[in-house]
Amino acid sequence: MAHEELTKREDGEYLIALAGNPNVGKSTVFNALTGMKQHTGNWAGKTVSSASGRFEWEGRKFVLADIPGTYSLRASSAEEECAGDFICFGGADAAIVVCDATCLERNLNLAIQTIEAAPRTLLCVNLMDEAEAKGIHIDFQRLEELLGVPAVGVTARSGKGLDELVRRLCELVESEPPEKTVSAALPEELEEKASELEKRLGERLTKLPPRLAALRLLERDSDFTEKAEKYEGFPYSELAEDFELPDSGKAADAVISAVIGRAEYVAGEAVSLESSQPYLRDRRLDRILAGGKIGTPVMLLLLGVILWITIVGANYPSELLSSGFSRLGNALSQGLIRLDAPEWFRGVLADGIYKVLTWVISVMLPPMAIFFPLFTLLEDFGYLPRVAFNLDRGFRCANACGKQAITMAMGFGCNACGVTGCRIIDSPRERLIAILTNNFVPCNGRFPTIIAVITMFFSVWGGFGGSLLSALMLLGVIILGVVMTLLISKLLSVTVLKGAASSFTLELPPYRRPQISKVIVRSIFDRTIFVLGRACTAAAPCGLIIWICANVSVGGETVLSHISDFLDPFGSLMGLDGVILMAFILGFPANEIVIPVIIMTYLAQGTISDISDTAQLHTLLTDNGWSMTTALCMMIFTLFHFPCATTCMTIKKETGSLKWTALGFALPTAVGIIMCMAVNFICGLLCRLT
Repeated sequence: MAHEELTKREDGEYLIALAGNPNVGKSTVFNALTGMKQHTGNWAGKTVSSASGRFEWEGRKFVLADIPGTYSLRASSAEEECAGDFICFGGADAAIVVCDATCLERNLNLAIQTIEAAPRTLLCVNLMDEAEAKGIHIDFQRLEELLGVPAVGVTARSGKGLDELVRRLCELVESEPPEKTVSAALPEELEEKASELEKRLGERLTKLPPRLAALRLLERDSDFTEKAEKYEGFPYSELAEDFELPDSGKAADAVISAVIGRAEYVAGEAVSLESSQPYLRDRRLDRILAGGKIGTPVMLLLLGVILWITIVGANYPSELLSSGFSRLGNALSQGLIRLDAPEWFRGVLADGIYKVLTWVISVMLPPMAIFFPLFTLLEDFGYLPRVAFNLDRGFRCANACGKQAITMAMGFGCNACGVTGCRIIDSPRERLIAILTNNFVPCNGRFPTIIAVITMFFSVWGGFGGSLLSALMLLGVIILGVVMTLLISKLLSVTVLKGAASSFTLELPPYRRPQISKVIVRSIFDRTIFVLGRACTAAAPCGLIIWICANVSVGGETVLSHISDFLDPFGSLMGLDGVILMAFILGFPANEIVIPVIIMTYLAQGTISDISDTAQLHTLLTDNGWSMTTALCMMIFTLFHFPCATTCMTIKKETGSLKWTALGFALPTAVGIIMCMAVNFICGLLCRLT
C-alpha cells in the first residue's frame, strides 16, 4: 500500500500513525478502535503489509494507519524502512506508540525515536492487566514529565482505558506541538554540533522536526537526506556543508547509545516492581518449552497432539459435508434434467465443476477449521517464537534464518500462507530460501492422502491404537519433511543463494492467556476462508478439465487413458504408475483431488467419486497393482512434489520472479522423483534377495 493510499483522508479527518514493537498488542488496539472499518494491502514495491481504518469520537474523525511492527525507525529491514518513512514523511497529524507495560524499557527505544520525528506523540501503554499480575507498577505522571508527551495505560483486549486514550488523542491533535519533548543526551561534542544544526535547520524546515533532521545529518544518513529533501522541497543538507561532521559510524553509535540510555533512565524512574523476579513464571515455562534438552521433544509432542486432533476431529464434519453436497448435487442434476439442459452441459456443471469444487471444500474445510485455530492459539499463547528458538540452531547450520521455523510451521496449514509469512525474514537471501523450501512440509491438502495411505497399508490396528499409530507415522513423515527442508536450505545457501546466516533479534514475548473467541474468528476469517477461497478458484476450472479428459475419447480411449498410458513407464521407475502421476498433474490446482482422480480412472468413470470405506478402497488399489512399495512411494511423492497452483501464484507474487517460481516448482518435484526411484530400487532389490 502506497503512502498516498494510507494518507487518503477526507476534509476534517485527522491522520494518526499507529506504531509499536512486535508482540505489544498493536493490532488489538487497532482493531478495538477501528472495528471492521479497515482495509489492508502492501506498501508500494514491497511485500510489507499494512492496514488503515477509520473511527469517530465526539464528532471528530480519525484515519488510523497501522504501520509495520518495528524496533527502530533506522532502516535495517523493509519493515523498519516503511515504518520510519511513514512516521517521518507520511504527513500524520499525530502518532500513537503502543508499548508493553511488562517490558516498558525495551519499548521506549522506539517511543523516543518517534517523539523526535513526531512531537505530537501519544504513548499507549498496553497490557496493563499483565503488568499488574506480575506486580509491575507505572507512574504515568512521572512518565509524562520525563518524555514530554501524554501517556495512557490500557488493556486493549478488554477495552479498558481506550476511552481515555481517544480523549487524550483529541486533545493532542487540537493542541500546538509540545515545546519540550524527550531529548536523548549526546556526548558533549556531538550535542554542541546537533544543537547548532538544529538551530540552523529550524529556520528553514516547515515539515520535519529540526532535532530529527540534525541527528540524521550527524549520522550522514544519505537515504534519509534524499527523502527529506524531496519532502521539504529544498536541499537542506547544504545548510550543514560548512560543518565538520564527525565520522558517520561514530555518530550513529552515539545516537543509538543515547536513546538506549535515556530509555533506561525513564523506565527506572517511572516503573516500580513488587518482586525482584516478576518474570519467574515465564522463565519456568521456558525451561520446559524452550529448554535445550526437552524443548524440542515437547515441541514435537505438541505438534503430534495437534495433528491427532486434526485427523480425528476432521473425519465427522467431512462426512457430513460430503453427504450434504452429494444430496445437493443430485438435486442440481435433477433440476438440469427438468430444464432439458444438454447432457454435456449437465455433465460439465454437475459432474465436473460442482463435484470437484464440493470435494475440495468437504476435504479442506474441516481440517483447516481445526488446525488453524489450534495454531493461532499457540501463536496467541506466545509459543511460536519458542519454536523458532528451538530450531534456530538447525537453521543456522543450514545458513538460514531461525524465523524460517515459524513460516515452515505455517506451511502445515497452507503452504501459500507459509510463503506469505516469509515476509517476517529481513534478509532477502534467507527469505528466498524460506519461500523455496516451504513446500517441503505437507499442507492440510496433502494430509488426507498421506493419512489414507497410512491407514490402508501401514496401520494394522483399529480404534484408538490405529489412530495413535497413524498419528505417529504422520509425525515421522513430517519430521522427514523438516529434515529435507534443512538439507535443501543448506544446498541453496552454498549454491544459487550463497551466503552466511545473518544474525537477528528474536523477542520471546510473555506467555499470555489466549483469547479463544477472537482466535477462532481471526483464524477462520484471516486464514481458513482466505485459503479455501483461493483453492476453490483453482478447483472450479480443474473440475472442467477433469470432466473433459474423462469423457472425451480419442481412438476409442479417453484422454485420461492416453495420458496415463504415456506416463506409465516413467511412473513404474518411481514405484508408481501412470494413473497416479496423472492424478498429481490434474491435482495441481488442489492437492485434495488426487485420490478421487485415481479412483475415477481405475473405475473408468466419467466423474470423480469417493469410496469412504477404506477396506473397499484398499481392495480397489491392490486390484490395480498397488503394493507396499507403491504405498510408500505414494507417501513420498505426496510429501515431495510441486506446489499447488495457489502456492505457485503466491511465490510469484512474493518474489516477483518467474525464475524463482520455477525453481520453487522444480526443487520438491526433483527431490520426490529421486527419492521414489531410490526407494523403488531398494525395495525391488530386497524382494529379489529374499
